[in-house]
Amino acid sequence: MNANLDVQYAVSDDEADPPSPGLIRSWVDAALFAQRDESELTVRIVDTAEIQYLNRTYRQQDKPTNVLSFPFEKLDGIELPLLGDVVICAAIVALEAQQQQKPAQDHWAHMVVHGVLHLLGYDHIKEKDAEIMEGLEIEVLQRLGIANPYEENRPQEAV
Repeated sequence: MNANLDVQYAVSDDEADPPSPGLIRSWVDAALFAQRDESELTVRIVDTAEIQYLNRTYRQQDKPTNVLSFPFEKLDGIELPLLGDVVICAAIVALEAQQQQKPAQDHWAHMVVHGVLHLLGYDHIKEKDAEIMEGLEIEVLQRLGIANPYEENRPQEAV
């Protein structure tokens, strides 16, 4: 499945070293492996100020976070292939990778996959739902050659 993907960078080069659009596309495509319909989505790489603003505005949590997902809200009678937007904070991802002693690229892949799965309707609020979502994340990342992100150092909350 190839999605129509828009990758946006809203960080300066001296703030972060985000992955290339090609890598992000490979992770998005891997997360959409079971999706048969045409899909459109945006992955936006931002700084801590923007992610904190979004987190405060849409989740009432006045702090930066690693990833936020904004699923497209479908309108009755209008069929569009839009999945939504994934917003990832480059500085938080870099910090978490360092704290968790993981390769930065692996943690980026995890955040992209995590965000896309949210767009597909998966969640981790309830324990049973979290187990399903984490299982899918592990499966997708393993197909990409990336170790289980939930072993040993459990990641901080991903949204």
